[in-house]
Amino acid sequence: MRVAGLFRFPVKGFTCEECESLDVLAGGRIAGDRVLGLRFNPAAAHDDAWSTKRDFVVLMNTPGLARLRLRFDHEALRLRIECDGTVLADETLDDAGRKRLAAAVERHVGALDENPLASHEARLPLRVVGDGVTSRYQDQEPGYVTLHGRGSVAALAATIAEPPKITETRFRSNIAIDGVDAWEEQRWIGRTLRVGDVEFSVVSPKTRCLATHANPLTGERDRPIMTTLLTLFPTERPTFAVAMRSDRGGTLRIGDNVELT
Repeated sequence: MRVAGLFRFPVKGFTCEECESLDVLAGGRIAGDRVLGLRFNPAAAHDDAWSTKRDFVVLMNTPGLARLRLRFDHEALRLRIECDGTVLADETLDDAGRKRLAAAVERHVGALDENPLASHEARLPLRVVGDGVTSRYQDQEPGYVTLHGRGSVAALAATIAEPPKITETRFRSNIAIDGVDAWEEQRWIGRTLRVGDVEFSVVSPKTRCLATHANPLTGERDRPIMTTLLTLFPTERPTFAVAMRSDRGGTLRIGDNVELT
């Protein structure tokens, strides 16, 4: 088994960065991953506090976010948002820049058919939260690293004959690996997995939500992925990928060996 893909998501619920390497922090988060979010206002949590994805504009409630392409400069703390080749905002994370970024996302979301802001004026204005450095807005508060096998992606894609092709970006994992049979990673719960020089504890399966129904290019809900998962891999809840933590952390690289220990 080997690492075939590495991904991080600077802004919770938005598009990924494909990476050649990732730094895993002690405790099990990816450096630069989910360091920002677009939070509804008002929300119960303080800006810097973790809260559930229901407090945020994310693919689960706003599939049209998938049409946005983001570029985040992790050193300059500058976020660029584009849609269909048009720059919607390109701002640093000072107070004024955050307001312009949030306003750009509000305008985009406001034009969508599926709009979580419609008839919910109390959710406005959106707020860009996070310091751009601290990884904190994962779906689960401990902030696990997520991994799937490409064999599981292929098994799922094989059940759907018509386009669009199902790709792994729909599932928003941090690590994709080759050389493992479909669904085999689901049998690693409670085991120790070494990825390159980083040792992980495999904590739990990842339960999937409506975010997986959104086409990662068009933002349309085009496939009943949750129902399909329950058919292919029958469990109590639709499952794809696993959540892991690492006590010491380290660096992951494309091509790293992966082994159960």
